[in-house]
Amino acid sequence: MNLTDAVKRLLVGRKLASNQLGETLLPKRIALPVFASDALSSVAYAPDEILLTLSLAGVAGFAFSWPIAAGVALVMLVVVLSYRQTVHAYPSGGGDYEVASVNLGPHAGLTVASALLVDYVLTVAVSVSSGVQNAKAIFPVLVGHEGVVAAVLILLLMAINLRGVRESGTLFAIPTYGFMIAVLGMIGVGLLRIVVLGEPLAAPTAGLDVAGDPFYSQLEGFALVALLARSFSSGSAALTGVEAISNGVPAFREPKSRNAATTLGLLGLVAITMMGGIIALANLTGAKMIDEHAGVVFLRDGVVVTQHQDTVMAQLAQTVFDGFQPGFVFVIVMTMVILFLAANTAFNGFPVLGSILARDGYLPRALYTRGDRLAYSNGIILLALAAAGLVLAFNASVTALIQLYVVGVFVSFTVSQLGMIRHWTRHLAVEADPADRRRMLRSRAINAVGLTFTGTVLLIVLASKFIYGAYLAVLAMAGLFFLMKAIRRHYDRVADETVLDLAEAHTLPSRLRAVVLVMELNKPAMRALIFARASRANTIEAITIAADPDQVEDLRRGWDALSPDVALKVIASPYREVVGPFVAYVKGLRSGNPRDVVMVFIPELVVGHWWERLLHNQTTLLMKTRLAFLPGVITTAVPYQLASSRYAIERAERSDAAEWRRPGTGTVHSGAPLDD
Repeated sequence: MNLTDAVKRLLVGRKLASNQLGETLLPKRIALPVFASDALSSVAYAPDEILLTLSLAGVAGFAFSWPIAAGVALVMLVVVLSYRQTVHAYPSGGGDYEVASVNLGPHAGLTVASALLVDYVLTVAVSVSSGVQNAKAIFPVLVGHEGVVAAVLILLLMAINLRGVRESGTLFAIPTYGFMIAVLGMIGVGLLRIVVLGEPLAAPTAGLDVAGDPFYSQLEGFALVALLARSFSSGSAALTGVEAISNGVPAFREPKSRNAATTLGLLGLVAITMMGGIIALANLTGAKMIDEHAGVVFLRDGVVVTQHQDTVMAQLAQTVFDGFQPGFVFVIVMTMVILFLAANTAFNGFPVLGSILARDGYLPRALYTRGDRLAYSNGIILLALAAAGLVLAFNASVTALIQLYVVGVFVSFTVSQLGMIRHWTRHLAVEADPADRRRMLRSRAINAVGLTFTGTVLLIVLASKFIYGAYLAVLAMAGLFFLMKAIRRHYDRVADETVLDLAEAHTLPSRLRAVVLVMELNKPAMRALIFARASRANTIEAITIAADPDQVEDLRRGWDALSPDVALKVIASPYREVVGPFVAYVKGLRSGNPRDVVMVFIPELVVGHWWERLLHNQTTLLMKTRLAFLPGVITTAVPYQLASSRYAIERAERSDAAEWRRPGTGTVHSGAPLDD
């Protein structure tokens, strides 16, 4: 094992064979934190965004947090019920993309796919950024370095996910359940102290007044509608991640659809309870947040108060556990960790969707295959790099990133629900069994309600957020849509050009001309000449380039002394070039007959160390690259192994032997593979 492999094994773990895929499937108790961490964690910042937007209307605006939260909870309930139909109807893991493609056509499928891919990147960026913002309550040193810290954390999550779904899921389960216990426990203790014991709990911001935007302060007419729409669209961030389960059904244990539907139901129940509880506590304790970027300020006795603004979660934890510091620390730490790990939902959804799109020819095929750990490694790396670039560009500002958020997920929600209605309608046309028809009619009704709700929310989000940054997300989706179309056209064009012609498959070249590049009279050159002879070409030429006259003269004398049966031809090079004159000579050998072939034999040294690669074969590499563009020319690199390469060969043999001996890699006791 070389150094590169050793580092890779240390980071991602030992290789897993294809027949070990079953070992990575998830039970429900692990699937919930793996696929639901995004939706669960959004309750840590969705209430913040609701209150931040309502602060534009001053203190009176916070009274609308109840109906806004109720509206978000209702939409979440409808979406969860709708997606339970999807996971039963389409358990293959294509999710919204498959639903839209099958029922509405490829353009609808690509629209959903582009929306989801953009949303997954934003999920990672927003979740990690929110975690960094919460972490500042405990680690003030992070102030001013949010973007860099967020980018480093994203790369760390990438490394964890490269180890595979099962391992990352087990690692994330404890903090996810810890977050659920922390939030539900805080809600329970808070409501107990306020409602049952009658204690007058007040948040740190309860006694402060708020000077909002004069445009919204009237709370009437268009200003009220605009305020509520912006607040509702920001709070709808709580719905992100719900669709991830429909994309991840193949990762569940059998029965996959039923387990996925159960997990989806649990997700909806817990998320709605947590969201409602936090908003209730915020109202009962008087917790406030202000949008400082919009000029909103805190006032005390008419005087502007300048102080650090904690998140709603931090304020509630401080208030509920005012005499119990470990409780406060536990809530903040679990919130911080779950927000970091919420990105795991995207790290599971993005690579799977990318693999399906690559299979269909809309993304590079490198995204289709699984890596050493049976995870879609290339998709994980691509997602991490895109999200890291985003948090660096926006310095991990949740308020700025949230404006780009939600649009993509509601585009996919809406198109998917329309596709499901078409799905049930198509099946009802041919289904005769009364029981199955009743089930399909019920499912279609649920999806119809889902379409109404998600379509309405999409219009609200676009209308209220477009000028504040949502247009960037729309542009990114459009760009990705046309990029995927272009990739598909390229693959289709390549397939048309390379389709097998049975007549050509049995046609041999009419004439084969062999050309051997000889720059030095040594063993590699002689081996290339021997291979050229073995090709039984019609003609064989040995060519050298006169870049150095003295060297060429020595080569000519040595060649004559060797007396080979192939003459050495010298090509002039007045400007001391090697590649250009040789390629020009080979190009001149091509005839007008398309069945004539020129085969070029180039000696190449095989080295065993990375630094040796910098010292050898540079001219060979350039020459092969140039010759590859000449039709009717075949380039053959004739390898000559140096002594150092033997160590590399031995390392490879030892690594292969260890791989065959490892249990679960498809071997028999004799060491022979089960299949080739």
